[in-house]
Amino acid sequence: MGKVIFSIQYEIDPVKRNEFLAVAKELKSLVVAEGLESYSVYEAKPNHFEEIYIFVSKEAHENFDDSANERINLLINKLTDIKVKNTTKYTVYNEVV
Repeated sequence: MGKVIFSIQYEIDPVKRNEFLAVAKELKSLVVAEGLESYSVYEAKPNHFEEIYIFVSKEAHENFDDSANERINLLINKLTDIKVKNTTKYTVYNEVV
């Protein structure tokens, strides 16, 4: 079974950039799960971000549940408030070779 990349792309409110960076940094330190190889946040252009989760397998991705930790849930809710509405896009890539 190949790896899975789960991507979340979105734009944030520029006024809340510093808050976003603080939340993303804390979230990165907390996001751990069995089968999660890595979690990173990238900026494509000013205030346009992408979270990349790399899972060791499709099964690990399907079993991923970031709601198990109350602090993670709080941070995800903060991120949702910082995002510009209707800019979020989710993508799943399945490794084939």
